[in-house]
Amino acid sequence: MSGEQKVVCVTGASGYIASWVVKLLLERGYTVKASVREPNDPKKTEHLLSLDGAKERLHLFKANLLDEGAFDALVDGCEGVFHTASPILLSVNDPQAELIDPAVKGTLNVLKSCLKVASIKRVVVTSSFASVAANGKPLTPDVVVDETWFSDVAYCEQQKLWYIVSKTLAEEAAWKFANENRIDLVTLHPGLVIGPLLQPTMNLSVEPILKLITGEGRQTFPNTVYGFVDVRDVAYSHVQAFEVPSANGRYCLVERVAHLIEALKILKELYPSLNLPEKCEDDKPLSPIYQVSKEKAKSLGVNFIPLEVSLKDTVESLKEKGFVNV
Repeated sequence: MSGEQKVVCVTGASGYIASWVVKLLLERGYTVKASVREPNDPKKTEHLLSLDGAKERLHLFKANLLDEGAFDALVDGCEGVFHTASPILLSVNDPQAELIDPAVKGTLNVLKSCLKVASIKRVVVTSSFASVAANGKPLTPDVVVDETWFSDVAYCEQQKLWYIVSKTLAEEAAWKFANENRIDLVTLHPGLVIGPLLQPTMNLSVEPILKLITGEGRQTFPNTVYGFVDVRDVAYSHVQAFEVPSANGRYCLVERVAHLIEALKILKELYPSLNLPEKCEDDKPLSPIYQVSKEKAKSLGVNFIPLEVSLKDTVESLKEKGFVNV
């Protein structure tokens, strides 16, 4: 196994993506030191502690993003660090305190801890497609977004896209610090992450699919385009980003850019009995789709799971967890 005798750590380990990263690392034989905010909350830890290999090789730590030095004990003795912890909130009263500070200061706190540990070979940061494509340029079917794109903070602030601001500033801070201190850094930029849930709680990226299925009293669907990607591919990309020696820079992770109307068609074919919304919430033309390059992701060995499979596995997981009854 590739990770035998190796120690790595994962921040924000109870989260949707991080839980899958922990699962894959344990499967590959790594010893995993994992930080969670509430180690005594079974909803945050039970799904991790029940993973294969967890009893022998998973160690939980309590850490808060804003506490300087909070990650010193976590990264000590590690070869690789996976920093996934960052708040995801779509509506905030105080963007600076609720989103931007935890994202930026949290990332820098982790990197500062890494600087103290000579054994660390590479740091993998979970960024977001949010920090890639939000720059005001029109996204049309002939446009191909790739790793050379960067979101524009001024544009996002003007549009009050605070989550995107937080992810963009955190990525900028990470690269600046890593370059100044010669830290081997890789950043991953997944789109809307769907697929099976390991954790017992709902997360914001799967919620749009849950809302489509349950309807929540709505007869319409949003006029929205997403870059979909499966959580299993995102987790695999994290492990590969650490293990592949040539991995470097940024990686966009999007299997397919699709309008919600396409996702609804797929769901209708998979589950004909579902009472899905059939009308768009506005009368405007459907938001155009665009393309995202997969070339760099493929260099990590990622063969993306098709959207159809991800949607089916998402619904099956939601059924299993008791979120839907179809």
